Amino acid sequence: MSKIRAAITGVQGYVPDYVLTNDELATIVDTNDEWITSRTGIKTRHILKGEGQGTSVMVTEALKGLLEKTNTDPLDIDLVICATVTGDSIFPDTANIATYNTGMTNAFGFDLSAACSGFLYALTVGAKMIEGGTHKKVIVVGADKMSSIIDYTDRTTCVIFGDGAGAVLLEPTEEEGIGIIDYQHHGDGSGEKYLYLVAGGSRKPATVDSVMAREHFVRQNGRPVFKAAVTGMSDVVKKVMKRNNLDSDSLDWLVPHQANIRIIQTVSKMTDFPLEKVMVNIHKYGNTTAGTLPLCLWDYESQLKKGDDIILTAFGGGFTWGALYLKWAYDGKG
Repeated sequence: MSKIRAAITGVQGYVPDYVLTNDELATIVDTNDEWITSRTGIKTRHILKGEGQGTSVMVTEALKGLLEKTNTDPLDIDLVICATVTGDSIFPDTANIATYNTGMTNAFGFDLSAACSGFLYALTVGAKMIEGGTHKKVIVVGADKMSSIIDYTDRTTCVIFGDGAGAVLLEPTEEEGIGIIDYQHHGDGSGEKYLYLVAGGSRKPATVDSVMAREHFVRQNGRPVFKAAVTGMSDVVKKVMKRNNLDSDSLDWLVPHQANIRIIQTVSKMTDFPLEKVMVNIHKYGNTTAGTLPLCLWDYESQLKKGDDIILTAFGGGFTWGALYLKWAYDGKG
């Protein structure tokens, strides 16, 4: 009997209309286009503007686009997993809001929080639901409104992040050599002190003092994060490649988390993988946290071919990191 695997049968992205350029950022903080570009590789990022506009707005648009693109009835969706650290509120889950907005009344949904590794972890969970035979159509979304937790007086963080969402449809396949094949994930809570939010959780609820102290914005110590990110992603990619008898010639694409162009380039070098086969779109969107991996797949979809060997890898605050190996299920669509 053939093994059931989860295959990605469609991908869709959404970014808000407003584009925040490096030149505009230079009017807000002490920075310039050359400084930002040389250190991060980012030229623009998209920002969700407007009163009461939460992450669910972007998730809803990505889901609508995915359903239309794949000609899928919303009533046929069994489950929606939304990877995010910027949900509309602590509860209800953003996934449930978006499923309601898109008429997926037969689906249940939940949010998964693992920072920049969130989509990777959620994709693994969704795949297991398919492999178990209990679910036929699962949507996995990565989305974050990072502008809601960024301090625009801190040039070390505000130049990096943007807002966006990406979604994939997972369906079962028994076709040999297609679908999600392998993964390896890790976590290390000692990394908390290098990339974190001080307040807003149960340990330190919001108060007037915490707001005045700007403790609800992302804080990052760049040096140790850089070191841990390149080491973590490189190591886990090499392990997954070795386990599946892959090398730089046989692997078609490496899809790294879009955190920083220097991190992407270093991972490419440390894994002996040519940069021309590494998906890169950080220049357009910046770091959209859980949104970067599906947005890469969306941007590169037209270049993908059925059977392509692809490894996705991510590293996030906490620390969280991992890699996932899949064989693409269809020829790219323009």
